[in-house]
Amino acid sequence: MLKLLAIKDAYLKNEDGATAIEYGLIAAGISLAIVAVVFTFGDQLEAVFTTMEGSLGAAAAEAESSR
Repeated sequence: MLKLLAIKDAYLKNEDGATAIEYGLIAAGISLAIVAVVFTFGDQLEAVFTTMEGSLGAAAAEAESSR
């Protein structure tokens, strides 16, 4: 009977799963933050990258024509 109580106590003190759950919650929080930022600033980011694409294309065309 004492062995059964010892096994029960060891089971209740086991915290291996708690660490995995904590890491999962941290990853979910970071993912939620990334989604919120992209949702909020998505149009502005798209405009920045479109402008950069145009500038790089123009610079490449200018470099090609000066050869």
